[in-house]
Amino acid sequence: MTLSLLLASASPRRRELIALLGHPFAVLPAHVDEESIVDPDPVANTQAIARLKGQTVAAMMLRAANGHPVGETIIVAADTTVVIDGRLLGKPTTPAEATAMLRLLRGRTHTVHTALMLIDTRNGREAEAVQTSYVTMRAYSDAEIATYVATGDPMDKAGAYAIQHPIFRPVSELAGCYTGVMGLSLCQLIQVLRTWDVPIVARETAVAQAHQQYPCPILAEIFPSSRYFS
Repeated sequence: MTLSLLLASASPRRRELIALLGHPFAVLPAHVDEESIVDPDPVANTQAIARLKGQTVAAMMLRAANGHPVGETIIVAADTTVVIDGRLLGKPTTPAEATAMLRLLRGRTHTVHTALMLIDTRNGREAEAVQTSYVTMRAYSDAEIATYVATGDPMDKAGAYAIQHPIFRPVSELAGCYTGVMGLSLCQLIQVLRTWDVPIVARETAVAQAHQQYPCPILAEIFPSSRYFS
């Protein structure tokens, strides 16, 4: 039976990224109550939400299997939190909240934590990891914020922005993993899969290009002989 991945997320960004790994994959959103996690520590909070997503999908699979083997599947869950001034910024609930978040972040450096939770249905083993990046926003104007918020793009994103947005382009500097800021660190996922002896079929070119020319220390560890970002 072919090993496949199961993405516990409805995020189109995470779906786009996991497709670059080259393994067959399916999508089964967890639909959990993220507000039920109230740990004030941003890393622990992000980890707990990713864990809740992964374990929820694992339980869904077991119920659907009704006692039968669930197959050769690795569940991949993730969560992203933006932190500034000790505040955890999740997804905005209104355009006004999105506007306030973008004004708060403008011209400043903040932290992005993206947690990863893997569950191997073949043997029940689990793995967790958190990738942390430091993101500096450019000094975009109030008019630019208004135009961006009007598109609706900020509403399903932690911190109310997408680093990859081709027009707003909110980020001026990044120290960390670009794909992690997008919502799923491909590099960290590859690292974990390697520890489980899962064959890595992702092409270096595709993974490198997904970082949009931003240097990534994890990428350099995965492909030490890479000509990218040298």
